[in-house]
Amino acid sequence: MDGQDSDDPKQSTADMTVFVQNLLQQMQSRFQTMSESIITKIDEMGSRIDELEQSINDLKAEMGAEGSPSPSPSAPSKPKSDEPKSEPV
Repeated sequence: MDGQDSDDPKQSTADMTVFVQNLLQQMQSRFQTMSESIITKIDEMGSRIDELEQSINDLKAEMGAEGSPSPSPSAPSKPKSDEPKSEPV
């Protein structure tokens, strides 16, 4: 019986070792999958940010092309707003 008792703990230890190894492999696989998913989403976000920056730069360029005359009229616009006030008075 002592021989069986010593075999059972050894078998239990071996079974537990296999179980833990399988569990660790599953956890590693899931972690790898999640890591890849996160990296993919970060890459997509980076691409979207790049596109957004390009759109903003394009809008700035359009505003700059249209806005070049705008700063000059915007400065006189203050006197223009004063001028209508002086005309009715």
